[in-house]
Parts: sequence; C-alpha cells; structure tokens
Amino acid sequence: MTALNINESKLNELLGKFVSDLGAAISAGPIVIGEKLGLYKAMATPNERITASQLAARTGANERYLLEWLNANAASGYICYDAEAESYYMTDEQSFIMASDESPVHVPGAFLLAVAALRSVPTVAERFKTGEGLGWHEHDSDLFCGTELFFRPGYNAHLIKEWIPALDGVEAKLRSGAKVADVGCGFGASTIIMAEAYPASEFTGFDYHSGSIDKARERAKAAGVDDRVKFEVAASKDFPGTEYDFVTFFDCLHDMGDPVGAAAHVKRSLKEDGTWMIVEPFATDSRQQNHNPVGRVFYSASTIICTPASRAQEVGLGLGAQAGEARLREVVLQGGFSELRRATETPFNLILEARP
Repeated sequence: MTALNINESKLNELLGKFVSDLGAAISAGPIVIGEKLGLYKAMATPNERITASQLAARTGANERYLLEWLNANAASGYICYDAEAESYYMTDEQSFIMASDESPVHVPGAFLLAVAALRSVPTVAERFKTGEGLGWHEHDSDLFCGTELFFRPGYNAHLIKEWIPALDGVEAKLRSGAKVADVGCGFGASTIIMAEAYPASEFTGFDYHSGSIDKARERAKAAGVDDRVKFEVAASKDFPGTEYDFVTFFDCLHDMGDPVGAAAHVKRSLKEDGTWMIVEPFATDSRQQNHNPVGRVFYSASTIICTPASRAQEVGLGLGAQAGEARLREVVLQGGFSELRRATETPFNLILEARP
C-alpha cells in the first residue's frame, strides 16, 4: 500500500462526518417505528411533558422500548428532554415536521421511503454488475407508502397555491372545467388534491403499478371525489384518451425508461392549446453544483430507485433524479414539443411548462 500523507485535521473532520452520517442512517429505524405506531402524534401537543410510562399508557406500546426510543429521538434532536422533570416533549417546530401530515415536509415519511429503499440494496448491488434494472413494482411496499407521505405534503402546500397559478391560462381552464390526465399518479395524492380544488374538471390518474391504482381508488372514495376522479392502470406511453387540456407528471418523468417516447405520447394526447406540467426534483445543469445536501438526497435515491427503475424498462435511458432543466428540455423537445419554460421552483422541485 502506498504511504499516505494524512492531514490529521482533515481526517478528524471526515470522521466527524462519518459519525453524523452513521447516526442519521441508523436513526431512520426509530423514526419509522414512531411513524408506524403513531408515537409522534401522541406527543404532538407542543411543550407537553410526557414520560415513557405515560406514552406507553397513551399508545399501548411497551414502556422499556419507548424509553430507548425517546432517548434516540432526543439525541437526534427530533424531541427534547427535560432533565429536571425527567420527561420528554416536542417544540412547535418538532411537532410541525414530525407529527403533522399536513406540514410541507413530513419527515417520518421521508425516512419510511429511505428504509424501504435500502431493503433493495443487495439486489441493486447485483444489478450494478449486470446493468439490469429494478422495477418500481419490485420494491418493498413501504416504498410506495413512504413516497406518498413524503411528497403529498409538498403538493398540498404548493400545487394549488403556487404551481398551477404559475402556468399560462391553466387555472382558468380548471375552474371552468377541463379534462386532465395525471400520469404516474401513484396513490393519487396529486390527482385528488387537484380534484378537490377544481370540482368542475374531470381527472384521470394513470400508473402502471396496479397496487398503487387500487390504493388511489380507495383514497378518492374516502376524499369524496370519486364522482369526478377515476384511476386506471396504464403506462406513460400508452395511457388512453385524447384532447386533454392538461397533463401532469409529478416526480416521475426521470423514472421512465423512454421519457422521449412518453413526451411524444403526451403531445398526441393534448389539445392544440393544451399544457403539460412536469414536476421534477430540483437540480442545476452542473453536477458539481448539485453536490449539496438536497442533491445528496436525490442522487442517493436515484442510485437505488430511479435509475434502476428506468433501466428496467424499454430504452432504459436513465435520466436520473438530478437530470437538470437543460437535459429535460432535450427530452421534451425531442418528443415533439415546441417550447418548455420553468414556471416556478422550490428548493426541492422544478416546475416546468411544456406547450405543443
């Protein structure tokens, strides 16, 4: 082994990063447990002190396990410990991100997604050797639940108030009555949110994953919008219908094996004055500029989920979750669209508007 010239200060900095990352990785387990058992919601009243015994009585969980869970979360900073009272509590901010499904970022949902994705690591490691893909449907079912829990709060916060109003003339069409296709809809969160906001319009959600479509139908019925929303099993290149006023792709174009083919099919399905809204993970066109905390999340997810999903399909282009606007523009224009513009953005999303 070649002799190394170790800078002790840089080494300690790197080891500090390791400890932080290892703590973040292993803490995903307790966070998912808290989500599944409703522990955060049981502590949701801000600044209310509670002991492990009281939390056990409130939730039915075992007191000894809860004590360890409480300390794990206190060490992570997701709850607080009152040493004098020997009890635990959540601040307003902690309650907002850990216990509220309606917050713009539901943190436990993101960890559920991550833990589910990590279950596929042994399989993905083998596919690294062969270049084969791993389909969305091949993942643990918690990935589907975690994806909805992670993305739905952001759609709730931004879709109706910001994203659709940023599009040219779309909001007026939706208010008066439009025909809408939501492709890659998953559990139907985005479709249902739009249907609730625009009761004069008709919505169809499409996804190739039949299990997600079954769940979407349940969600639409529970939300009371099943009279104007339907869900069908269909892929991005063959979903039925024409003369759509509005077609939406939420965080899914980069997962498709043939995004150019999908774009071409969208163009054929739209009216001449129709609009295609593409919501994609935020990224710049520079790989180096994406080497930041948000890019780290998306590149890591793309390694395990998005790129393998694309490579499991025909063409297998593998755009990846950090494709960037320029690469997405190439795909959209190759699909036959005449223009693409960035309508708006968030720290986590690019919202693009394509016109025939």
